[in-house]
Parts: sequence; structure tokens; C-alpha cells
Amino acid sequence: MSKDSKDNHQAEYDAQLRLLQIELVKLQRQIIAGGLRLLVILEGRDTAGKDGTIKVITEHLSPRETHIVALSKPSSREEGEWYFQRYVAELPSAGEFNIFNRSWYNRAGVEKVMGFCTDAQYKQFMGSVNEFESLLVDSGIQIIKYYLDIDKTEQAERLESRKTDPLKQWKISPIDEQAQKKWTDYSIARDLMLLQTSSIEAPWTVVNANSKKHTHLNLIADLLSRASYPGKDEKVLQIDPEIVMHCPPLGKKAAKVAP
Repeated sequence: MSKDSKDNHQAEYDAQLRLLQIELVKLQRQIIAGGLRLLVILEGRDTAGKDGTIKVITEHLSPRETHIVALSKPSSREEGEWYFQRYVAELPSAGEFNIFNRSWYNRAGVEKVMGFCTDAQYKQFMGSVNEFESLLVDSGIQIIKYYLDIDKTEQAERLESRKTDPLKQWKISPIDEQAQKKWTDYSIARDLMLLQTSSIEAPWTVVNANSKKHTHLNLIADLLSRASYPGKDEKVLQIDPEIVMHCPPLGKKAAKVAP
């Protein structure tokens, strides 16, 4: 691709992103004015681009009402608590938009694959998470769940980039070394999670994240399409069905529509 072509693609991306970010600001005004509570959960494979996606979502939002939650490894005390307890403390209050960069679904993914939880703990989680999320939705929290997926070759390239880019050194972890070796195990855990925890109240959406720019534009457009706010510009919300795929929901209760 020539330099001029790259520049044109970048300019087109920047222009589309700006329009979507304006819509995000409109949405946040509605969340604040209406005292609404929005929780977005971002899960996905290692290197799938969760950090970059969160950055473009929150770039122009109010830092007082927008909170990014990326919890570290639980302390010894937290390990003795109810599993969901430390996440409950991070849920959005009225007028807030919170984003979980990984969430309680660690138990269905990395903890399961890496042996950081017992089979009994895993089964207990999978048997209770839908009910837990139903309680949150009934309390007035809208939950939107995304799983960012990439192919094995793309992941290998991004993992190598982390080793050579001095600005990405902080992202390197021992778990990274297992991402490729345990690719199939992660795929099985992902499929079980999506199948069993895509409820009507909080269904999963899978995003093909091989292209970071396409991921950003399509995920934000999908997020905005699920919310109601004054002045929404529907023409901006262009979603590629090859990139954004909604999982069939389970359950019988009616879905919430706020905000």
C-alpha cells in the first residue's frame, strides 16, 4: 500500500471515529441526565486489543462519570470472599458508564485454562453467573458484553510485537507465553462460555478483532445502536456483520432496554 493510500485510509478512519465519539458524548449526556447505569464488559484472547478499544471509547468522555476497571490478581483475603464480591464494588452508580477490562469471566477463561480455579469453582461460577447478571439488570444496570477474537497467526504477530516494542513491555506476562500453546484449550473455554452465559438480559457479542481500526469502529457503532439517547445519528452507526456477530441468547425473561 502506497503512502498516499495509507494516509487516505487513516484520514477516513479518523473521520468515522470522530463521528462515533460525538455520538458517545451524546450517550453520556443521557446517562448522566437520566441517572442511568451502563456496564460494558470486554473479554477476549490475549492481544485482541481490549486496551486500545477502551482508549478510543473513553477518549472524549467525562473522567468523572466514566470508569475503567481492570482488576489485578485477587489478594489472599479476596480469594476467601464470595467470587463476585470485589467486582460488585466496581459496578456503576447512577449516571456512570463503567468498562470492565476483563471481568468475572476470568473464571470461565484464563482461570479455567491455566488451572487457577478448581473444577468445583468453575462449575459453581457457570451455574450462577446468569442469575447474578439477571439481578444486576433487574436493579437497573444495562450490561453489554463483548468478546474480542483474533486468529492464531495474528495473535502470534502481536505477541512478538510486545517483545520488541519498548512501549508495550508492560503488557508482557507469563500467561502470554501460554496463549499460543493453549490455543485450543482457550477456544473450548470460549465456546462453552458463549454458549452457556449468553442470556437474554446480557447476551454476548463476538467481534472479529484482526483489524484494530475495524474493531474500534464496529464495536462503538454496535454499542451505540443498543442505547437510546436524544439526537442519535443512525447514519453513523454502520455495522459490518462479518465483524460483529451476536450470540443467540438463552433464557426467558424480557431484555432491558435502558439507557
